Amino acid sequence: MLAPEVILLLRLADLGTLAAVAEETGMTPSGVSRMVSRLEKRTGIKLVHRSTRRLAFTPEGAVFIGYARRMLALAQAAEVDLSHRHGEVRGHLRVNCGTAFARHRLAPLLPAFLRRHPAVTVGVSVSDHRIDPFEEQIDVTIRVGLLDDSELIAARLGTVRRVIAASPAYLERRGTPTTAQDLASHDCLLLTGFPGQAYWPMIEQGAVVRTPVRGSVTADSADTLLQMAIEGVGIIRLGDFLGRKALAEGQLVELFQGQHDADPKPISALMLPGRQAIPRVRAFVDFLKERA
Repeated sequence: MLAPEVILLLRLADLGTLAAVAEETGMTPSGVSRMVSRLEKRTGIKLVHRSTRRLAFTPEGAVFIGYARRMLALAQAAEVDLSHRHGEVRGHLRVNCGTAFARHRLAPLLPAFLRRHPAVTVGVSVSDHRIDPFEEQIDVTIRVGLLDDSELIAARLGTVRRVIAASPAYLERRGTPTTAQDLASHDCLLLTGFPGQAYWPMIEQGAVVRTPVRGSVTADSADTLLQMAIEGVGIIRLGDFLGRKALAEGQLVELFQGQHDADPKPISALMLPGRQAIPRVRAFVDFLKERA
C-alpha cells in the first residue's frame, strides 16, 4: 500500500485545502503540512506551494499525483483480484458518463447491479464534457459516438439513434415543420461543446444534407434540453434512449420520420488498460451488455 504521506497528498489534491484534509483526518492543518514537508524532504522535490491563503501543486507535484493515483488504483485492483479468487466480487468502481445516459439508463440499472454484487460500491461522475480517464483514474467511461484512437479498451454496449421531436404545445403555437427549410424559422435546442450539433442531417432527394439550425436556448446538458423541449421551448434532436419515455407518454411528438438521418452511433464502455481484467470492472461491463 502507499505510504501515509502519499495518501494524505492525494486527499489534499482531492479536497484542495489543508483545513479540509485536517478535518477529514482529525489532524491539525499544521500537522498535514508537516507530513507533506516530510514527503518533500524524502523525495527532494517541492510538491506543493502552500500558504494561509493559497495552495497550489507545482508541476512536479502534479506529475507525482498522477503516478500516485495509478499506484493506488493498482493496489486496489490487486486487493480486489485476490479477494475475487475466494469467490466474491468486491471493491470500489469509478464510472463516468454523460448526464442523459446517467439519468435515463444508468440510474435505473444500478440498483439491480448492486443487488447482484452487494460487496461493490460505485462512484459515478456525470459530465457532458469529455474527461481524461487516465488523469481521473476512471474504471469505466461510457461514451456515445465514434471513438478516437486511444489506449483505452472498448466494449460495445449498444447503439443510439437520433430523433427530432417537439412538444404538442410548441407545435400548436409555432406550427409543425415538414421540410428541412422550415427549421430556419423554428427554435431548435442545441447542446454546447459539440459544434456539429448546430447542423442537423436531413434527407433531401435521397441525399443527406447538413441543415443549419439555431434557437434561443443552448445548454451543456442534454437532459436540460429535454426538459426544455417538454416545456415547449423548442425542437430537439436527441438520442432515442433519452426521449423514449417522453415520446411514449405523448410529452413529445416525433418529427421528420423518414426525412431525417438517425445517424446510429455506438454506445461503448471504455476501460483503462489492464482494468478490464479486474473482477468488479468485468462484472459491471458484462451487466451493461445484458441490460443497456
